[in-house]
Amino acid sequence: MTAEIVIMNKQAIALASDSAVTMTQEMGEKIKTSANKLFSLSKYRPVGIMVFGNADLMDVPWETIIKMYRTELGKKKFDTLKEYADNFIEEQIDKKVESIISEKNEITEYEVKQITSAIIKNHHENWKNAETIPSIPSSHFKEILDKYGEVISDAINDVFEKLPISKRNLSQLKEISGYLFSKFHIIPDGVSGVVIAGFGEKDTFPSLKVYVIEGILINKLKYKEFLSVNIGFETAASIIPFAQREMVDTFMQGVDPSYRSLEDSYLTQIFSEYTEMVVNNMKKYSDPVTSVVSMLPKDELAAMAEALVNLTSFKRKVSMETETVGGPIDVAVISKGDGFIWIKRKHYFKPELNPQFFANHYKEEIEDGEK
Repeated sequence: MTAEIVIMNKQAIALASDSAVTMTQEMGEKIKTSANKLFSLSKYRPVGIMVFGNADLMDVPWETIIKMYRTELGKKKFDTLKEYADNFIEEQIDKKVESIISEKNEITEYEVKQITSAIIKNHHENWKNAETIPSIPSSHFKEILDKYGEVISDAINDVFEKLPISKRNLSQLKEISGYLFSKFHIIPDGVSGVVIAGFGEKDTFPSLKVYVIEGILINKLKYKEFLSVNIGFETAASIIPFAQREMVDTFMQGVDPSYRSLEDSYLTQIFSEYTEMVVNNMKKYSDPVTSVVSMLPKDELAAMAEALVNLTSFKRKVSMETETVGGPIDVAVISKGDGFIWIKRKHYFKPELNPQFFANHYKEEIEDGEK
């Protein structure tokens, strides 16, 4: 699991991430505390990216995908953060992963389980009415059924071999298989979350885009925009936690979210009758913090982001919960004038022993400066 946070005001964005990653296999789980989840998206522009959830996309590490994209992006720039996000999500990931997964022409066990998890008729209806994905054309649905029709039929026969299935139900099951890759009905476990934050060339204030990404089939990426936050005159600051966020929510709202959930189950009537009072009391905790954040300088934004991630890590350390948050905390600050600045960053190697790494990383900048 993961604890990550983005804190924004009009001046800058602070991003912080822990280093824990949970590896699950048939033999059990193992937690490592050396994963990289926070990166600069460009070597030259004020844009960063964080990853939470699944660390891979179709068995390709996100770190590899991001660094390949960064190399191809080079000095290219966009006017808005949205254009950086669109370019990364809609174009480059497809190209980077396509060659690696080109031979994966099969329906996975997970997808079969999805099909069999509910009553066929209701499940089909839910998927039929589900949200379409703008990036996937309507023709993609038919392409899936045409290309994988035999695989889908074999899977249905294997799962339902002892159950009577009408032709109508069989047709519905096949359609569900197509909808799985062309619509979002529910967000399943195992998806990746991608956070892109920073400034475009014409952006005065910072912004953030969050996507959930499930996979690729027939060269089409299945993803959904999950969140968009823009700092401006109406919204002067924002604190946005990701993944394991309960300690940040406790800090901001003055009450543990699990405790509040328990209260909700008992106090439904009170909440319905005194909604305004409850909302006002919650704002009593969050509004002053947000107000202060709007005025924080860059170094204090970074310190706050690190402290909130560390708070979640500390909670896991002193409780009986599995320590799924931990390890070194990476912290970066992005501003319009200074670009992407690392405040804290772990290395798997000693920088002083590897000067060639930094020489190669900034080679283009040095050459440009000499011209």
